[in-house]
Amino acid sequence: MQKKKVFPVTGLGCAACAARVNKVLNACEGVQEANVNYASATALVCYDDSKCSPETLRKAVEDAGYGLIVEEEDAEEDAEADRVRQYKALRRQTFGAAALAVPVFVLGMFFMDLRWGHWVSFALSTVVVFVFGRRFFISTFRQLRHGAVNMDTLVASSTGVAWLFSTFNLLFPEFWRSRGIEPHLYYEAASVIIAFILIGRLLEARAKHKTTGAIRALMGLQPKTVTVVADDGAEKEVPVQWARVGDTIAVRPGERVALDGTVVSGESYVDESMLSGEPVPVLKQSGAKVYAGTINQRGAFRFKADKTGGDTMLSQIIRMVQDAQGSKAPVQNLVDRIASVFVPVIMSIAVLVFAAWWIFAPEDGFIHGLLSMITVLIIACPCALGLATPTAIIVGIGKGARNGILIKDAASLEVACKVDTAVVDKTGTVTEGHPEVVEQYWAAGTDDFSRQVLASLEKLSEHPLAEAVVDALALDADVEISGFGNVPGKGVCGTVDGVSYMAGSQALLETGSVSIPDEFVRKAMEWQSQARTVIWFASGTAVLAVLAVTDRIRGTSAAAVAKLREMGIRTVMLTGDNAVSAEAVARAAGIDEFRAGVLPQDKAAFVKELQDAGHKVAMVGDGINDSAALAQADLSVAMGGGSDIAIDTAMVTILSSDLMKVPEAVRLSQLTVRTVRQNLFWAFIYNIIAVPVAAGVLYPINGFLLNPMIGGAAMALSSVSVVTNSLRLRRRK
Repeated sequence: MQKKKVFPVTGLGCAACAARVNKVLNACEGVQEANVNYASATALVCYDDSKCSPETLRKAVEDAGYGLIVEEEDAEEDAEADRVRQYKALRRQTFGAAALAVPVFVLGMFFMDLRWGHWVSFALSTVVVFVFGRRFFISTFRQLRHGAVNMDTLVASSTGVAWLFSTFNLLFPEFWRSRGIEPHLYYEAASVIIAFILIGRLLEARAKHKTTGAIRALMGLQPKTVTVVADDGAEKEVPVQWARVGDTIAVRPGERVALDGTVVSGESYVDESMLSGEPVPVLKQSGAKVYAGTINQRGAFRFKADKTGGDTMLSQIIRMVQDAQGSKAPVQNLVDRIASVFVPVIMSIAVLVFAAWWIFAPEDGFIHGLLSMITVLIIACPCALGLATPTAIIVGIGKGARNGILIKDAASLEVACKVDTAVVDKTGTVTEGHPEVVEQYWAAGTDDFSRQVLASLEKLSEHPLAEAVVDALALDADVEISGFGNVPGKGVCGTVDGVSYMAGSQALLETGSVSIPDEFVRKAMEWQSQARTVIWFASGTAVLAVLAVTDRIRGTSAAAVAKLREMGIRTVMLTGDNAVSAEAVARAAGIDEFRAGVLPQDKAAFVKELQDAGHKVAMVGDGINDSAALAQADLSVAMGGGSDIAIDTAMVTILSSDLMKVPEAVRLSQLTVRTVRQNLFWAFIYNIIAVPVAAGVLYPINGFLLNPMIGGAAMALSSVSVVTNSLRLRRRK
């Protein structure tokens, strides 16, 4: 059985580490796909549980020198605890290194002739490099033990070489003086480089932590305890994981709802803004649905638990956001390939630079070559490349989740920004999706039995309008229907006591050769001109009634269509309703193009027609009736109202069913993809320019040779700048 899970990964030091873990996981038998996200320190793994298990994956990752947390119940807590522990250790090391690096820098730059100053620098730099900077050497030895290298290898080798060279010069200065060379010490370079890189890591860790704020905010909505009501009415507070489906749960004023369920007693207003984005609390009475994470206002009520644990709406949303943030954008594949070979290539370049200096500049070649080698090792940064895409994706998807826009994966973001045509369903998308019967016109002499037949037929129907008819007739007695049939896009039919009945569109009646009196036609035309949907009801060959159903246009639909037009996106409305009603709705919503009387299969064909004409199409529907069209579209947007099916199937789910969220989703995707491109541009440009400059390419031109300390600062800032640029997304409109 195929499974998809997100596992926290520990021990990642840089993008090269993430690339190695990614390679290890993908090599495991039974793993279909694995994506390791350096920014969030997680691995999204799709695997066959008959061929491998989480323990197998953990063992493989540990053999590579890293860690994988597989315990489901406490995985997030363990990962967060490990992150906090690592962050505190990093902070101590950073402050310690910075405090000692300052006097070493002062002694090395301004008091280089003081003999005792050399020994003080030796002592302080030894502490900085091998105590506060020990993480780089420990990581390097661990990686070498497994035949791998990473960013820490570059830092350890460069600072280690600088420290060893300086110590040799301090202990054996005559070795160089006998050859006519005055020995120099570079303790300040090694110390300041360690301090700068630790500062960069600290800033990077803080920034990365901010990128995952959306997930932590969602997880913070989950109550830890729940009040269960026993059969005798006694209330007991227990851990939320102890609750079971069918339990009666008490909710007091101000409490968060802990599970998904149905209200059985009491009433209150509940703040559901975390799901819908709507600030107005919703009245909850007996029979109403409540969802985990929402906030009860002043009243109190009890509800029966329908879903617990990972099945609740909130858990599904968290899982979806985690999967999306852990997914990999197509452009990331190139970056991963570069990151996997980056460190060995840079080490080779550094050695070649040293050799070139030594060969082509015999007098100062050794010293200049050594400094250039150290600078090349320091300044090259795969982390900026590794962080460029995932940080932007995490922030973008997290921002969407905060605003009630669930984006399934990174690829969906790339598609959304290219959309030029939005195809929208009418009912439940442009309109509110809560139809009600506002008028009825029955043939003379029609009895209550006929009304009971209509109500019974519509009770068996799954069409959104059927419930409105049943509610309007308000008849309790059910008539037994035989031979019930559902005619897609037209209506329903059935037989009672040998008499056939039909309820649906005028086209359905015409297929049954029903004679339609002029008075019914006039009434239907009048209602259709008022943007009302007409339901026909006939017995045998005679029309018994017509009913007018209205579904109010959403307050934001016209503004959403106008916004899409402003963004250069064409909007087309599709509906199974008649042309007159469809035109009235389209006119009210500001939609210029529409197609009426469209069957479900015709919607998919229309989307295909647009795609064949070269358009990138977003299909916006309810996630159920429009499933074929949603599957066909380049971007499927479900106005799900939080339905399970919508969350599972759509590329983008609008939890509030507010059409205005569609242009917001497109705008978010445009901003996110633009940020990814900016990050990649600066990361590539940084390395393309920095490495040759560090190698000394400017020296023959103007005598400029980059100081290793400046290189260390530049490397640290490159990663921080990429993450900071991604965080700007949170404030963009």
